[in-house]
Amino acid sequence: MGIFSRNAPETGGGLDVLDRELEELLEDSQIEDGDHERFSHYVPKDKIVESAVTGKSVRALCGKKWTPSRDPERFPVCPDCKKVYERMKK
Repeated sequence: MGIFSRNAPETGGGLDVLDRELEELLEDSQIEDGDHERFSHYVPKDKIVESAVTGKSVRALCGKKWTPSRDPERFPVCPDCKKVYERMKK
């Protein structure tokens, strides 16, 4: 994986780890539809750059898919993204 937004350090693991963690997290998630809009999300930095150039949407560690357009520093970190990220670091 590349570097994540919000200055998260680079980690190893690969997409299979991300997919498993994401499935587990989404099964247990208590976040309601629309709550994702209140947070900044962890996304590989290269995907943010690609989105800025191409307009393609990105997928955060929590599963949210959107086209970034806001300053992530203005919002708290998504608790689901943070949980997945912490699991990936182990």
